[in-house]
Amino acid sequence: MNTPPSPPGAERTDESAVRIGALVPLTRPGWVEAGQHLLAGLELAVCEVNDAGGIVGRPLELVVRDTAADPQRAAAAVDELARLGVAALAGEYHSVVARAAAARADALGLPFLCSSAVLDALTEQPTKWVARLAPAQSHGWQIYADFLLSAGHSRIALAAEPSVYWASGARILRDYLAPRGGTVIELDMRSLAPTAVCDELADNRATALLLLVGHPEPAVSIVKSVRHDQRLAEIMIGAPAGQPEFAEWATLLGDDSAAIPFLRYLPERLSPLGVRVETALRERLAEAPSFVAFEGYDTAAVLADLLRSHGVDRARTAESWPRVAVEGTRGQIQFSRTPGISVWQWAWTPIQVVDRDPAEPDRFRILHAS
Repeated sequence: MNTPPSPPGAERTDESAVRIGALVPLTRPGWVEAGQHLLAGLELAVCEVNDAGGIVGRPLELVVRDTAADPQRAAAAVDELARLGVAALAGEYHSVVARAAAARADALGLPFLCSSAVLDALTEQPTKWVARLAPAQSHGWQIYADFLLSAGHSRIALAAEPSVYWASGARILRDYLAPRGGTVIELDMRSLAPTAVCDELADNRATALLLLVGHPEPAVSIVKSVRHDQRLAEIMIGAPAGQPEFAEWATLLGDDSAAIPFLRYLPERLSPLGVRVETALRERLAEAPSFVAFEGYDTAAVLADLLRSHGVDRARTAESWPRVAVEGTRGQIQFSRTPGISVWQWAWTPIQVVDRDPAEPDRFRILHAS
């Protein structure tokens, strides 16, 4: 990125500023590229808010904290940001980390607009303090399951690592596919090497393999092994969690990066606002922006609208989620109470299933949309 965030403790000390705490993964084992895109979107929106006069004449300021995909670190950051007097929290990419942040925000009475995490149970109990832009995992992954069925896949293997997020995804797919004639074969990646995954796929006559594993490893090694196993020439590899969205995927895998369908939260055509923001994000990132960058922009835009309209009191912000009506980069953003979801939810952002074009891996093909 052109302008890296200030390290903790190095923030400006403008006492008049309205501050938003930003939670982003910026170091390993966090998904650093996702964190950079999320932060770029947040920063761009904050710059535009300030260029337009700020929050009723007061500058809007981001206070950035690196979560590094660590739930305990994220919870500690929420405590620190609350003490620093931020008006609200924004961001986070990793679902398990966002869940820890949401729990602390709920306990402290601090509004939190989650940008990218999709885990349905973002909080254990319904809360008024937390809202979310990304679609719930159950919604997006059912759309992915529909894509699999429409593409003729009925024997689907899941290469899965242990985590709440991956277990939730596996359950959604299993519960949705089984009544529709699909068979789900779960492969425990704690005990299987990538070459052993190939043997399991061949033995089980799977027609699709879904990567429910971390990036870059073991996802990259699994893809390489499957792509170079002649027995599996016809198998489709899929990544509902979106690993192929970022440029690093194509860099690490080359030609093997293509034709791996994944979920992406963008409309088929961007609005004029979306086109303008895409151009600005491309300049800021020096590469094509991912959907995560748009999530960051929309997050800061929504919070700025709330703070302008309803003031910086935390309780008043939390009471105002249902009154949000903001033009985002991907559509009109409004929050509602959605069955089975414990937080205020935008229902729903546009969803696509896309892949990288084998003829041109930097270009995405839309395979399915809702």
